[in-house]
Amino acid sequence: MGDSLYPSRRTVLEADCRRCPGLAECRTRISWGTGPTDADVVVVGEAPGAGDPDADQWRGGNHTGMAYTTRHSGRRIRALFDRLGYEPYFTNAVKCFPEGEEGTNREPTSEERANCRPYLERELDEVAPAVVAATGKHATATLLAVEGRSLDGFVDRVLTPERLPALDTWLLPLLHPSYQDVWVARLGYDDGAYEAALRETLAALVGEPS
Repeated sequence: MGDSLYPSRRTVLEADCRRCPGLAECRTRISWGTGPTDADVVVVGEAPGAGDPDADQWRGGNHTGMAYTTRHSGRRIRALFDRLGYEPYFTNAVKCFPEGEEGTNREPTSEERANCRPYLERELDEVAPAVVAATGKHATATLLAVEGRSLDGFVDRVLTPERLPALDTWLLPLLHPSYQDVWVARLGYDDGAYEAALRETLAALVGEPS
């Protein structure tokens, strides 16, 4: 997993958003999307992690201001798509770090997801991807909410494409990289089989990577 996977630019949609006062107070930086704005695949995470300001460049979106740049989740998901041969646009359902107890992450609230959803919709409108890969339940719930739908169970949806007519794209729920090791076996895969299934599904929806 080389540092060549680390992004160098971010797509700033609003320099100092304060739609969620609590998030604005605890964040260090807003974590905006990164990657090509003509990508076939958009990867949507939950929210930036707490990160480590003293780490190397992979210190987390709360400090880098760029989505999926934590050492664990960022490197893992970017390396996965690099192996698959796709260069996605990476972003989050919630752009600011939701601080929990003792500086750790907490789950974003439905109100925070709703406040941030217009940014995600703008990104998807600009990029116009064939597939949106939603990593985890919160990202999946955010995308279904655009369609006026709620999330009724997440794990059973993993790797099962759903059409999103309002966004003119496919939703592909994936395991969040932080929880993949816990859940992948429960879905009947090992890491290699999970990656192979993802490769096959993306090829069917997008085509083989160029």
